[in-house]
Amino acid sequence: MKILFVHQNFPGQFAHLAPALERRGHTVLALTDERNDRPGPIRTLRYKAPEPVRTDSVLGRSYATHTERGLLAARGARALRDRHGFSPDVILGHTGWGETLFLREIWPDARLLVYAELMYRTRGHDVGFDAEMHPDSDEARFATVARSAHLIQGIVQADAAIAPTRYQADSFPPELRGKITVVHDGIDTARVRPDPGAWLELPGGQRLDCGDEVISFVSRSLEPYRGFHVFMRALPAVLAARPDAQVVIVGGDGISYGSPPRDGKSWKDAMLAELDGRLDLDRVHFTGRLRYPDFLSLIRLARVHCYLSYPFVLSWSLTEAMSAGAYVVASDTAPVREVIADGRNGRLVPFFDVPALSAALIRGLQGDADADRLRTAARQTILDGYDLHRHSLPRQIEWVESLAPMR
Repeated sequence: MKILFVHQNFPGQFAHLAPALERRGHTVLALTDERNDRPGPIRTLRYKAPEPVRTDSVLGRSYATHTERGLLAARGARALRDRHGFSPDVILGHTGWGETLFLREIWPDARLLVYAELMYRTRGHDVGFDAEMHPDSDEARFATVARSAHLIQGIVQADAAIAPTRYQADSFPPELRGKITVVHDGIDTARVRPDPGAWLELPGGQRLDCGDEVISFVSRSLEPYRGFHVFMRALPAVLAARPDAQVVIVGGDGISYGSPPRDGKSWKDAMLAELDGRLDLDRVHFTGRLRYPDFLSLIRLARVHCYLSYPFVLSWSLTEAMSAGAYVVASDTAPVREVIADGRNGRLVPFFDVPALSAALIRGLQGDADADRLRTAARQTILDGYDLHRHSLPRQIEWVESLAPMR
């Protein structure tokens, strides 16, 4: 087959699938944003990057932004067709940014498969979940409906879709859910495994080793969607109870989801200001974003790994921490419950219960009698259902090849 991947940040979720299909003898190309400088595992072409959309319509801005990107991706696809004679049998794209919206007009006979990451919903998910940080209102729900338009259009046009978790698949309306197959992106458990000799040197030169009282917290951006504010509020009690504890916080100061604080500063600055004088900052280490090998070292050596999330997309960092045999303290929210059961392979606490989170972190640091069992069970969960080479990748390949058009 001829297969085209479309993703503005390629390889993204297709880092393993694209080269695996190429190894099976298919002709595989990728189309991405010209500003994407990530190295790709296959031959990659680029479309013109969109400029910011200028419109006075707040509700229309989202759709205008995504259709503009879709238009530019389609023009790139047309050049690929007209100048290079490329006509894919299968197109596999991510619906999140509108790139697949017009590709059927370029190649009407190709099978269009999409990655359905999440459908925005006005109730029961992230909207209205945290009234303190993101106040619920009619306007917030109106904006959510508007943000969903391109996602609905993208999956309606598709022949089939794939989602990484059942929670994420179930965020789509029932009339569209039948198109979605659930297959996790997969964790390379041979690489992401426990290592009792793991160590990490922090930016200031301090070395942390397995056996040290270390709490790890990892998020692409430090923001409320990943419970950063709740985690920070739990730390004063933890640091007071455990004088040898070290806290390593990984993540950028920008915004991946949601909105910044009202004063325009970062959530890191906002929380440090709120907790001024209550934290021993010599024991709280902000690393920014870490190189992947350093991230692996951290989750391997940490005595406790904390993961918090709104009802939203499940982070790779949680499943990677579980694969590394982490003792996980996590939020009792729907996407997390899909992989962690309290007392079976981790500890769950209510998202907003700061004292409960502090107590759970302290319990993990001082030595939970069930820690070894929970660590082993966490890794086994990933081995049994999320292993890249045993489960995810074979199922993804089968999904793509089974949906290919008959020649």
